[in-house]
Amino acid sequence: MATYDFLFSSLGLEDWCAEDTSNAPLSMAELLKKTRGTDAEPDSLWELPFPSMDALNESCASFPQSRDLTKGLEEGFLAVKDNMSIVLDPLTQPLSWFLDGALYGMLNTPWWIVIPILLAVVFVVSKSWKLVVFVAISLALLAFIDYYEYAMQTLAIIFVCAFLCVVLGVPIGIAMSRSDMMQRLTIPVLDMLQTLPPFVYLIPLIFLFSVTESKLYGIAIILYAIVPVIRLTNLGIRLVDKDVIEAADAFGMTSRQKLYKVQIPLALPNIMAGVNQTIMMSLAMVVIASLVSAPGLGVLVLQGIRNLELGVGLVAGLGIVILAVILDRVTKASLARINASQKQ
Repeated sequence: MATYDFLFSSLGLEDWCAEDTSNAPLSMAELLKKTRGTDAEPDSLWELPFPSMDALNESCASFPQSRDLTKGLEEGFLAVKDNMSIVLDPLTQPLSWFLDGALYGMLNTPWWIVIPILLAVVFVVSKSWKLVVFVAISLALLAFIDYYEYAMQTLAIIFVCAFLCVVLGVPIGIAMSRSDMMQRLTIPVLDMLQTLPPFVYLIPLIFLFSVTESKLYGIAIILYAIVPVIRLTNLGIRLVDKDVIEAADAFGMTSRQKLYKVQIPLALPNIMAGVNQTIMMSLAMVVIASLVSAPGLGVLVLQGIRNLELGVGLVAGLGIVILAVILDRVTKASLARINASQKQ
């Protein structure tokens, strides 16, 4: 006799519960359960199990188990998968083109062109020769240990995904700052994206897209990394001094003029802080996305874990740290320049 038999008896559901009674032989797990006497009534309230789906199923075979719930979700997702793919494939295909093009350009351009271009970008952004020298030494070190190709793959993916995060995230943040209703609707979505474990992003995407398509990991990276730039864009514009807005109104500025000439310039430090966090989160997700064929240093980390190659994993991890430091210092130097220009 199971624990919650009385519940179904009191509701008069004995016949309904008996409908799914099976005459099939017991499984090994069920046989061990019977042998150990775990189906017996609890001796005390202390041992009373929570009336969960599985516990109620022991008393009523027609009552669904927790696995029935998860299986229903799987079957429902698979039922709409083809229709979703018809809509999502054309919309997301440009992302595959951008990623494949960036990877092709990085890997097929000689190192003596790529590295100087990267150093020139660093100098234009930071105006710091010390930072340029640091980046040059770091890239030379990665190339010296034959990790240059993997590092360039990781940088290419980050450049594309971080750029798209800014292109999509800044307008969403601006819309949130201009509408309290938009903010109330968007914040729960951002909270969910920010708290969802990174591996969970990959589960539905694996069913929707082929593992060979680069947009699979591109979408996962963008969804994971877009949150900071949206939040900080919204925060930065909302923190603009109201006296400045009133002065802009007094000069007869339109809403568009106030946005582009007053609010965005004053909110730029916050926006750049969001860009910095987005780049860092993109780098973190690139490593996890190596599980679904994302190229780069994450592949070497995964190889070190799978094959127990300690040196490969540690050196690849060090390369990721070097890239993280480079990206962090460059974006922070850009932010410092913006702050200095606003104080002058």
